[in-house]
Amino acid sequence: MEIPKVQEILEKQVLTVAKAFEDKIDDEIAALDRLDLDDIEVLRERRLQQMKKMAEKRSRWMALGHGEYSEIPSEKDFFSIVKASERVVCHFYRENWPCKVMDKHLSILAKQHIETRFVKTQAEKSPFLAEKLKIVVLPTLALIKNAKVDDYVVGFDELGGTDGFSTEELEERLARAQLIYFEGESSLNSSKSGATTRSVRQSTNSHSSDSE
Repeated sequence: MEIPKVQEILEKQVLTVAKAFEDKIDDEIAALDRLDLDDIEVLRERRLQQMKKMAEKRSRWMALGHGEYSEIPSEKDFFSIVKASERVVCHFYRENWPCKVMDKHLSILAKQHIETRFVKTQAEKSPFLAEKLKIVVLPTLALIKNAKVDDYVVGFDELGGTDGFSTEELEERLARAQLIYFEGESSLNSSKSGATTRSVRQSTNSHSSDSE
């Protein structure tokens, strides 16, 4: 096909797309023009109610301990925590480097995603839970929805297999499990001004996980 012909076809396609986009905008403007004051007031009231409900949710979440990454005091407290919050990420850990790496990422995400409760428990001090949930490799994240364990993140295998994974990678993994609200772009991006991908790796240690 001759180059002028190809260019002519491409130009027609671009014009067709542009026309469709303009038509869509025209339709939206026309719909807005058709709204009278009563319609606008209804939309405004609906939006205010949505904002009020979200504010109430945020207050309830904060009262339950959302927004912080905290230690579960005892095994029995685990059950009351998972019953109180719809979404819970529980880190089973021991005092080692891989678990400290996970701690730092979870501490960041807890502040970014107050819709989810982030907690941790030392596996050796929670033998009943560790056995019941079949926790073997540490760190392990139990991903809990509606008081039931729905998924696990075991070690770093799903996060690149090293302790150098980014907070965004963990965030995306939790989003795939529907444990956090996520719309395709990391919530951390808004808090960074041109910074490079966040990583909490502060050692040359090559450990990716440990077992009990």
